[in-house]
Amino acid sequence: MTNPYRNSFYLLTSLFFMWGLITVLVDSLIPRLREIFELTYFQAGLVQFAFFIAYGLVSIPAGRLLQRIGYQSGIIVGLVVMGIGCLLFLPAASLRWYELFLMAYFILASGMTLLQVAANPYVTVLGDPSKSASRLNLSQAFNSLGTTLAPALGAIFILSDSVLSSDELARLDQSSKSAYFSIEAAAVQGPFLILALTLFLLAGVTLKSQLPKLLKGSPGSNYAHVIKNKKLAYGALAIFVYVGAEVTIGSYLINYFLDMNLAEQIREDRLMEAIVGRIQPTELALVDDNGVVGSFVMFYWGGAMVGRFFGYYLMQVFTPNKILSWAALVAILMILISMVSDGFLSLWSILGVGLFNSIMFPTIFSIALEDLEELKAHGSGILCTAIVGGAFIPPLYGYLTDQIGFKTAFILLLVCYLYIWLYGRQSQNNAAN
Repeated sequence: MTNPYRNSFYLLTSLFFMWGLITVLVDSLIPRLREIFELTYFQAGLVQFAFFIAYGLVSIPAGRLLQRIGYQSGIIVGLVVMGIGCLLFLPAASLRWYELFLMAYFILASGMTLLQVAANPYVTVLGDPSKSASRLNLSQAFNSLGTTLAPALGAIFILSDSVLSSDELARLDQSSKSAYFSIEAAAVQGPFLILALTLFLLAGVTLKSQLPKLLKGSPGSNYAHVIKNKKLAYGALAIFVYVGAEVTIGSYLINYFLDMNLAEQIREDRLMEAIVGRIQPTELALVDDNGVVGSFVMFYWGGAMVGRFFGYYLMQVFTPNKILSWAALVAILMILISMVSDGFLSLWSILGVGLFNSIMFPTIFSIALEDLEELKAHGSGILCTAIVGGAFIPPLYGYLTDQIGFKTAFILLLVCYLYIWLYGRQSQNNAAN
């Protein structure tokens, strides 16, 4: 990366970190939201729908906006919109108005969408074109760093005190219940006020920065023209199935482990450790089903972060197409091992998919945009729209699980990764010709 672009790259990478942090931090709100708004699990689940639907509705208009105002202005607008969304969390929590909270989250996700549509293609052109996938993997690695840190920050600042059960709430008088809800609202408001101020500060820094004008718009073009590019069209489908598969695995890991009775196996191992004196018998009381298997989920998301840092260096040596093909092939192998095995082999093989997922999104994104030149904003809008796959594939997997079980339902994910492998292979063949 040449010196003129270094500071711009650092600034953009900090934005990747912020939206990764915010994306997962909102997940920490769900236990609080259920208490503040007295929600059902279905209503709480609408939080994720509000997030992914923003990508489906906002990405293409965001691409058009970038054509008019430019990438730097688009990044500033995205940060400001995200800040406004964070600020709306404050009255939503105080008023206990769930619809306002959903609107706030949709606005936050819309700003994040605009930021993604602008920042992803911008990073790909900050230097040597042959290293575009490598740069995007490095920026996305800091996005994963944000997603890895967010659960810990959420536990400290949002979930630091216990959430009362419905029975405990029912035993409170009206004044005590009001005081409790006020404390719960404050737990939500503080972190998001800090996030809002940070986002506005980043918008100010971006405004003062002299980002190079590397991407020129083409106002006369339209999406019908852009989608004719086969590498982009097939890449959008690859993004759709990748995000869907990644979110599916992350969402169902705990249920999958519980279905395999892994908690019971771990409890038996702990019992043996107590018998031989490796742990105190009192420690056995600390073992609960969700806690035992839930502690392993961090390895899935942590693998995505580690893999992207490695991917940055690997793509200095190998072509992105080849690495994408191999990553998809190994992911298929890991899923197959998990399907035909039990116990810890099945657990670690499915967790290992996270490591090979790591390079897929930035690599597919950079490959799909390679030939678009001044049409990158349109292409980025189409690719970000495809992130809506995270709203459709997980419930389809859930339906299949109800019908045929967790392991057999993995066939759906095999199809997703098989398509990604084919996309990498086809792109590799085109590059060789």
